[in-house]
Amino acid sequence: MTTDSSLRSGPRTTGRRSSSRHGGDGGADHRLPGREHLPARQPVATAATVPVLDVVVPVYNEEKDLRPCVVRLHGHLARTFPYPFRITVADNASTDATPAVAAALAAELPGVRYARLEEKGRGRALRTVWSASDAPVLAYMDVDLSTDLNALLPLVAPLISGHSDLAIGSRLDRSSRVVRGPKREFVSRAYNLILRSSLAAGFSDAQCGFKAIRREVAERLLPMVEDSGWFFDTELLVLAERAGLRIHEVPVDWIDDPESSVHIVRTATEDLKGVWRVGRALAVGALPLDRLARPFGDDPRDRAVTGVERGLARQLVGFCVVGALSTLFYLALYSLFRLGVGPQLANGGALLLSAVANTAANRRLTFGVRGRSGAVRHQAQGLVVFAIGLALTSGSLAALGAASGSASHGTELAVLITANLAATVLRFLLLRAWVFPARACPEPEDVR
Repeated sequence: MTTDSSLRSGPRTTGRRSSSRHGGDGGADHRLPGREHLPARQPVATAATVPVLDVVVPVYNEEKDLRPCVVRLHGHLARTFPYPFRITVADNASTDATPAVAAALAAELPGVRYARLEEKGRGRALRTVWSASDAPVLAYMDVDLSTDLNALLPLVAPLISGHSDLAIGSRLDRSSRVVRGPKREFVSRAYNLILRSSLAAGFSDAQCGFKAIRREVAERLLPMVEDSGWFFDTELLVLAERAGLRIHEVPVDWIDDPESSVHIVRTATEDLKGVWRVGRALAVGALPLDRLARPFGDDPRDRAVTGVERGLARQLVGFCVVGALSTLFYLALYSLFRLGVGPQLANGGALLLSAVANTAANRRLTFGVRGRSGAVRHQAQGLVVFAIGLALTSGSLAALGAASGSASHGTELAVLITANLAATVLRFLLLRAWVFPARACPEPEDVR
């Protein structure tokens, strides 16, 4: 194959199926199909063969390095890769002889194709080629081949086997062998520290130009990634991690290219802008993470087990933590109100405010209800539960007053703590069975 003209007009439209459980615009299930082990075929993809792996090499004005890179990569895959493969040179609007070199390589080497884009941007190139590719596993690497090619098969093997959803090369793993200058080393480690502290990223190396993704995962994630430049990788990984997808990391041997055309300051500035944008979107809930959460139908956590109530242990732990904090909040409010009013009014006001906070916290943390839908109804039901707790605690105070006349403040607190313990058990049962009942989990759709 020589030139893929269908890629020049940009990425094809990918239809996303919305989940009715998350308020989507259709009734179809948004879950991805279960991961399968991909069958092996002949090593090099021919015109009649769908490749298992499509390796994209994004380039811009790389007339010097392009030929040795593609020839070396093609030879390595032909010798070592047991599946049909394709190499796609994605030209980001080069102005030198890169298009001619790429077209010659596509004509010369089987399984090599050339895609021309009229706009710059590594992220734009990857989005375009990956969106149009028919290969079930999509990868990319930098044209300088700084990463040792022996890591390519370990990178994509977990995706081929169905074990993982994405895979990244890591230069920061302890077993990685990396040769580069102190400035790039500092920038890379500082950037990944920023990602961990601001976006709670769990992956170790966002910037290594050596990554792979399963196509069905890319179809869901790519439309949600806004960046078209160097931050594209980071944004893709953050979304995948927040969606609970499995990211496999491979330690790599990496040698810095001293002639790299990457502008460190400009790239770092754009990356920090991307971190701010994504962090703000996560903070305000602007990202459609509900459409990504648990997209696979083969997650064992989604399989119903007869006779075992779903999430009971986790809910108990969450409820206890929220309850302990609410009790401290309640006691602090009661002590504050008691300075100016009687015990009944102090108890009622403290219990009302702590009940509103308790319902909101249990809604989000204990029972995992997100969004504003039903929040008012939940608070109203929570107030009914509050009224029951008020009756228990107020009745206890009344009984204490009738029994001892004028009790000390310490005695009042002790009675209230005991009454609150009884009310807490009842509150959990009512919240779980009435306010936040477990929704029926539909059977996974067989889409294989």
